[in-house]
Amino acid sequence: MGGILQGKNAIIYGGGGGIGSGVARTFAREGAKVFLTGRTRAKLDAVAQEITTTGGSVEVAVVDALDERAVDQHVEAVASRAGSVDVSFNLISRGDVQSTPLVEMKADDLLRAVVNGLRSSFLTARAAGRRMIEQKSGVILHLNSASGAGAMPGMGSTGPADAATEAFMRYLAAELGPHGVRVCGIWTAGVAETLTKEKLTAVGGPNTPDPQVVVQMIAGMAALRRAPRLADVAEVAAFLASDRAAGMTGAMANVTSGIVLR
Repeated sequence: MGGILQGKNAIIYGGGGGIGSGVARTFAREGAKVFLTGRTRAKLDAVAQEITTTGGSVEVAVVDALDERAVDQHVEAVASRAGSVDVSFNLISRGDVQSTPLVEMKADDLLRAVVNGLRSSFLTARAAGRRMIEQKSGVILHLNSASGAGAMPGMGSTGPADAATEAFMRYLAAELGPHGVRVCGIWTAGVAETLTKEKLTAVGGPNTPDPQVVVQMIAGMAALRRAPRLADVAEVAAFLASDRAAGMTGAMANVTSGIVLR
Protein backbone atom coordinates (compact mmCIF):
# COMPACT_ATOMS: atom_id res chain seq x y z
CA MET A 1 0.00 0.00 0.00
CA GLY A 2 1.39 3.39 -0.98
CA GLY A 3 2.06 6.26 1.38
CA ILE A 4 0.33 9.63 1.49
CA LEU A 5 2.68 11.05 -1.18
CA GLN A 6 2.42 8.14 -3.60
CA GLY A 7 2.94 9.26 -7.19
CA LYS A 8 4.06 12.80 -6.30
CA ASN A 9 7.27 14.42 -7.51
CA ALA A 10 8.93 16.56 -4.84
CA ILE A 11 11.86 18.95 -5.23
CA ILE A 12 13.77 19.68 -2.04
CA TYR A 13 16.27 22.54 -2.04
CA GLY A 14 18.94 22.09 0.60
CA GLY A 15 18.35 18.35 0.48
CA GLY A 16 21.75 17.53 1.94
CA GLY A 17 21.18 19.52 5.11
CA GLY A 18 19.88 18.35 8.47
CA ILE A 19 16.21 19.16 7.97
CA GLY A 20 16.31 18.69 4.20
CA SER A 21 17.66 15.16 4.47
CA GLY A 22 15.09 14.21 7.10
CA VAL A 23 12.25 15.55 5.00
CA ALA A 24 13.62 13.78 1.92
CA ARG A 25 13.72 10.41 3.66
CA THR A 26 10.18 10.84 4.95
CA PHE A 27 8.83 11.98 1.58
CA ALA A 28 10.43 8.96 -0.11
CA ARG A 29 9.05 6.61 2.53
CA GLU A 30 5.60 8.04 1.84
CA GLY A 31 5.89 7.24 -1.86
CA ALA A 32 7.16 10.47 -3.42
CA LYS A 33 9.91 10.56 -6.02
CA VAL A 34 12.36 12.97 -4.43
CA PHE A 35 14.55 15.35 -6.40
CA LEU A 36 17.34 16.47 -4.09
CA THR A 37 19.19 19.68 -4.84
CA GLY A 38 21.98 21.55 -3.12
CA ARG A 39 25.45 22.91 -3.67
CA THR A 40 27.46 19.97 -2.28
CA ARG A 41 27.23 16.78 -4.31
CA ALA A 42 28.73 14.53 -1.67
CA LYS A 43 26.06 15.42 0.89
CA LEU A 44 23.27 14.90 -1.63
CA ASP A 45 24.69 11.55 -2.71
CA ALA A 46 24.87 10.37 0.90
CA VAL A 47 21.18 11.13 1.45
CA ALA A 48 20.26 9.58 -1.89
CA GLN A 49 22.10 6.40 -0.92
CA GLU A 50 20.06 6.14 2.27
CA ILE A 51 16.85 6.57 0.31
CA THR A 52 17.66 4.02 -2.37
CA THR A 53 18.80 1.51 0.24
CA THR A 54 15.33 1.59 1.76
CA GLY A 55 13.61 1.27 -1.62
CA GLY A 56 12.85 4.94 -2.24
CA SER A 57 13.04 6.82 -5.53
CA VAL A 58 15.46 9.74 -5.73
CA GLU A 59 17.47 11.88 -8.13
CA VAL A 60 20.25 14.31 -7.30
CA ALA A 61 21.30 17.57 -8.93
CA VAL A 62 23.73 20.28 -7.91
CA VAL A 63 21.64 23.45 -8.00
CA ASP A 64 22.23 26.79 -6.28
CA ALA A 65 18.78 28.00 -5.17
CA LEU A 66 20.03 31.59 -5.48
CA ASP A 67 20.80 31.10 -9.19
CA GLU A 68 17.74 32.08 -11.24
CA ARG A 69 18.72 30.26 -14.41
CA ALA A 70 19.80 27.09 -12.59
CA VAL A 71 16.52 26.89 -10.66
CA ASP A 72 14.36 27.45 -13.74
CA GLN A 73 16.28 24.93 -15.82
CA HIS A 74 16.14 22.28 -13.11
CA VAL A 75 12.38 22.63 -12.61
CA GLU A 76 11.81 22.36 -16.34
CA ALA A 77 14.02 19.28 -16.49
CA VAL A 78 12.13 17.60 -13.63
CA ALA A 79 8.76 18.40 -15.18
CA SER A 80 9.93 17.08 -18.56
CA ARG A 81 11.24 13.79 -17.18
CA ALA A 82 8.76 13.14 -14.38
CA GLY A 83 5.68 14.69 -15.95
CA SER A 84 4.84 17.03 -13.06
CA VAL A 85 6.19 19.06 -10.16
CA ASP A 86 3.88 18.36 -7.24
CA VAL A 87 5.85 19.67 -4.27
CA SER A 88 8.56 22.31 -3.89
CA PHE A 89 10.26 22.84 -0.52
CA ASN A 90 13.03 25.40 0.00
CA LEU A 91 15.27 24.53 2.97
CA ILE A 92 18.58 26.19 2.13
CA SER A 93 20.73 27.96 4.71
CA ARG A 94 20.36 31.76 4.61
CA GLY A 95 23.42 32.94 6.51
CA ASP A 96 21.57 34.13 9.64
CA VAL A 97 23.47 36.08 12.27
CA GLN A 98 22.24 36.12 15.88
CA SER A 99 23.44 37.17 19.35
CA THR A 100 24.55 40.61 18.12
CA PRO A 101 22.43 43.63 19.14
CA LEU A 102 20.79 45.20 16.10
CA VAL A 103 22.39 48.58 16.80
CA GLU A 104 25.81 46.91 16.66
CA MET A 105 25.15 44.67 13.66
CA LYS A 106 26.70 45.28 10.25
CA ALA A 107 24.23 46.00 7.47
CA ASP A 108 25.49 43.07 5.41
CA ASP A 109 24.96 40.69 8.33
CA LEU A 110 21.37 41.85 8.73
CA LEU A 111 20.53 41.80 5.05
CA ARG A 112 22.22 38.53 4.08
CA ALA A 113 19.56 36.28 5.59
CA VAL A 114 16.75 38.54 4.41
CA VAL A 115 17.98 38.64 0.81
CA ASN A 116 19.07 35.00 0.59
CA GLY A 117 15.88 33.75 2.21
CA LEU A 118 13.54 35.88 0.13
CA ARG A 119 15.45 35.43 -3.13
CA SER A 120 15.70 31.65 -2.87
CA SER A 121 12.07 31.33 -1.80
CA PHE A 122 10.95 33.57 -4.64
CA LEU A 123 13.01 31.83 -7.32
CA THR A 124 12.08 28.30 -6.28
CA ALA A 125 8.41 29.09 -5.67
CA ARG A 126 8.09 31.04 -8.92
CA ALA A 127 9.58 28.24 -10.99
CA ALA A 128 7.37 25.62 -9.35
CA GLY A 129 4.32 27.89 -9.35
CA ARG A 130 4.45 28.43 -13.10
CA ARG A 131 4.43 24.68 -13.68
CA MET A 132 1.76 24.09 -11.03
CA ILE A 133 -0.56 26.67 -12.61
CA GLU A 134 -0.45 24.63 -15.81
CA GLN A 135 -1.15 21.44 -13.84
CA LYS A 136 -3.83 23.14 -11.73
CA SER A 137 -2.34 21.47 -8.67
CA GLY A 138 0.73 21.48 -6.44
CA VAL A 139 2.09 22.45 -3.04
CA ILE A 140 4.82 24.98 -2.22
CA LEU A 141 6.29 24.68 1.28
CA HIS A 142 8.64 26.82 3.33
CA LEU A 143 10.04 26.82 6.86
CA ASN A 144 11.08 29.46 9.35
CA SER A 145 11.60 29.84 13.09
CA ALA A 146 8.47 31.94 13.83
CA SER A 147 10.75 34.81 14.83
CA GLY A 148 8.98 37.01 12.31
CA ALA A 149 5.73 36.62 14.25
CA GLY A 150 7.11 38.17 17.43
CA ALA A 151 10.14 39.91 18.85
CA MET A 152 12.90 38.40 20.96
CA PRO A 153 16.19 40.15 21.77
CA GLY A 154 19.26 38.62 20.22
CA MET A 155 17.59 37.01 17.20
CA GLY A 156 19.45 39.38 14.87
CA SER A 157 18.68 38.89 11.19
CA THR A 158 16.46 35.86 11.73
CA GLY A 159 13.27 37.75 12.59
CA PRO A 160 13.35 40.11 9.60
CA ALA A 161 14.26 37.23 7.27
CA ASP A 162 11.43 35.05 8.59
CA ALA A 163 8.92 37.88 8.30
CA ALA A 164 9.91 38.74 4.75
CA THR A 165 9.64 35.19 3.45
CA GLU A 166 6.42 34.43 5.32
CA ALA A 167 4.75 37.58 3.99
CA PHE A 168 5.78 36.67 0.45
CA MET A 169 4.38 33.16 0.82
CA ARG A 170 1.02 34.43 2.10
CA TYR A 171 0.67 36.71 -0.92
CA LEU A 172 1.68 33.83 -3.15
CA ALA A 173 -1.00 31.65 -1.56
CA ALA A 174 -3.62 34.26 -2.41
CA GLU A 175 -2.51 34.46 -6.04
CA LEU A 176 -2.06 30.74 -6.65
CA GLY A 177 -5.12 29.52 -4.77
CA PRO A 178 -7.54 30.05 -7.67
CA HIS A 179 -5.30 27.78 -9.78
CA GLY A 180 -5.54 24.90 -7.30
CA VAL A 181 -2.05 25.46 -5.87
CA ARG A 182 -1.49 25.51 -2.12
CA VAL A 183 1.24 27.38 -0.21
CA CYS A 184 1.95 26.37 3.39
CA GLY A 185 4.75 26.65 5.90
CA ILE A 186 6.18 25.26 9.09
CA TRP A 187 7.39 27.04 12.18
CA THR A 188 10.21 25.24 13.97
CA ALA A 189 13.47 26.04 15.73
CA GLY A 190 16.28 24.23 17.48
CA VAL A 191 15.61 20.84 15.90
CA ALA A 192 17.76 18.67 18.14
CA GLU A 193 19.30 16.28 15.59
CA THR A 194 20.36 19.10 13.27
CA LEU A 195 22.31 21.21 15.77
CA THR A 196 26.08 21.03 15.50
CA LYS A 197 28.78 23.18 17.03
CA GLU A 198 29.78 24.35 13.56
CA LYS A 199 26.27 25.48 12.65
CA LEU A 200 25.64 27.14 15.98
CA THR A 201 28.94 29.02 15.82
CA ALA A 202 28.21 30.22 12.27
CA VAL A 203 24.94 31.76 13.45
CA GLY A 204 25.67 32.83 17.00
CA GLY A 205 29.42 33.42 17.08
CA PRO A 206 32.30 31.72 18.90
CA ASN A 207 30.71 32.04 22.36
CA THR A 208 27.68 29.95 21.44
CA PRO A 209 27.09 27.07 23.90
CA ASP A 210 27.53 23.44 22.87
CA PRO A 211 24.59 21.75 21.12
CA GLN A 212 23.58 19.75 24.20
CA VAL A 213 23.33 22.95 26.24
CA VAL A 214 21.31 24.67 23.53
CA VAL A 215 18.89 21.74 23.32
CA GLN A 216 18.41 21.91 27.10
CA MET A 217 17.80 25.66 26.90
CA ILE A 218 15.21 25.17 24.17
CA ALA A 219 13.51 22.41 26.13
CA GLY A 220 13.28 24.71 29.12
CA MET A 221 11.42 27.33 27.05
CA ALA A 222 9.06 24.87 25.34
CA ALA A 223 5.61 24.02 26.66
CA LEU A 224 6.29 20.34 25.93
CA ARG A 225 9.63 20.59 27.75
CA ARG A 226 11.57 19.19 24.82
CA ALA A 227 13.15 20.55 21.67
CA PRO A 228 11.44 19.83 18.34
CA ARG A 229 12.61 16.60 16.72
CA LEU A 230 13.47 16.02 13.10
CA ALA A 231 10.68 13.45 12.79
CA ASP A 232 8.18 16.04 14.10
CA VAL A 233 9.06 18.42 11.28
CA ALA A 234 9.30 15.80 8.53
CA GLU A 235 5.96 14.17 9.37
CA VAL A 236 4.14 17.51 9.34
CA ALA A 237 5.82 18.42 6.05
CA ALA A 238 4.62 15.16 4.51
CA PHE A 239 1.09 15.85 5.72
CA LEU A 240 1.09 19.39 4.31
CA ALA A 241 2.40 18.11 0.98
CA SER A 242 -0.28 15.45 0.78
CA ASP A 243 -3.90 15.57 -0.33
CA ARG A 244 -4.89 15.10 3.31
CA ALA A 245 -4.12 18.80 3.77
CA ALA A 246 -6.14 19.78 0.69
CA GLY A 247 -8.09 22.42 2.61
CA MET A 248 -5.01 24.24 3.91
CA THR A 249 -3.22 27.15 2.28
CA GLY A 250 -1.62 30.36 3.49
CA ALA A 251 -1.15 28.61 6.84
CA MET A 252 1.79 27.96 9.14
CA ALA A 253 1.96 24.69 11.08
CA ASN A 254 3.48 25.21 14.53
CA VAL A 255 6.13 22.51 15.16
CA THR A 256 8.05 24.33 17.90
CA SER A 257 7.12 22.02 20.81
CA GLY A 258 5.41 25.05 22.27
CA ILE A 259 8.32 27.49 22.15
CA VAL A 260 5.78 29.61 20.30
CA LEU A 261 2.18 29.37 21.47
CA ARG A 262 -0.04 30.76 18.75
